[in-house]
Amino acid sequence: MDSPSNATMPCGFLLQGFSEFPHLRPLLFLLLLGVHLATLSGNLLILVAVASMPSRQPMLLFLCQLSAIELCYTVVVVPRSLADLSTPGHGRGSPISFLGCAFQMQMFVALGGAECFLLAAMAYDRYVAICHPLRYAAVVTPGLCARLALACCLGGLAVSVGLTVAIFHLPFCGSRLLVHFFCDITALLHLACTRSYADELPLLGACLVLLLLPSVLILASYGAIAAALHRLRCPGGRGKAASTCASHLAVTFLHYGCATFMYVRPRASYSPRLDRTLALVYTNVTPLLYPLIYSLRNREITAALSRVLGRRRPGQAPEGDLREL
Repeated sequence: MDSPSNATMPCGFLLQGFSEFPHLRPLLFLLLLGVHLATLSGNLLILVAVASMPSRQPMLLFLCQLSAIELCYTVVVVPRSLADLSTPGHGRGSPISFLGCAFQMQMFVALGGAECFLLAAMAYDRYVAICHPLRYAAVVTPGLCARLALACCLGGLAVSVGLTVAIFHLPFCGSRLLVHFFCDITALLHLACTRSYADELPLLGACLVLLLLPSVLILASYGAIAAALHRLRCPGGRGKAASTCASHLAVTFLHYGCATFMYVRPRASYSPRLDRTLALVYTNVTPLLYPLIYSLRNREITAALSRVLGRRRPGQAPEGDLREL
């Protein structure tokens, strides 16, 4: 065991992964590999489909960034997990360096935080499109979308660097075994040998910035949208306007629901093996659902995908409104 005096030395950690289930490892490897390839293919197809459009609404920049974030999000976690599952000789766990663990956690938080901010920016786009349709083109310009996209990335990066520094300044003593398949925040906090509530303040602060602040902006946007829809006298127009928000709402509930359930809770409630199972879902299943949600509900994306895959007849015009995202 490491003593508290040298607990914070960069000696690295052991990722347990799923090494205690040797008979399930081949099946789990094949399952994760299939989901990972499907996730990469779905997000890459959306990027290619949007790039192939002759004219693109500013909102499509947000959709491209969302797909790019999901691509990077899965690449940060899944390939190493697959490599660990395919290597039978790791015993108790797979070694990862102190800096490698810090980098993986920092990138994971940065990408997840950027997505939190991006979903708030997309909610603002829906607000302008529904509440001020005549001013949409003048307000939501490509330049504004590019600045918001950059701000989302920089905001997520800033919060992730601060949180990573705070977490990795904690003393890690005793066992260096992380009961997880990647360097997640809850697993590292569970391993820290201090039990002060002050150690949880950086995570609480990150949750306030990444979850609470964008949530307030999203709720304000959809509150205004709901009021605008209530004033519409045409039921058909109300239904069409509401349908344009369905994809964004579904992705928002998935992302914020998983993040809130995992990280907005006291350390005493952490359960390493349960958290590992839940993380397996939100790092593999939810990124696969996002491209399905957007491609199935958006006729413009569906038409572009059909064109990319060669299923549209020559000369057939794409269907739908570019704003139906």
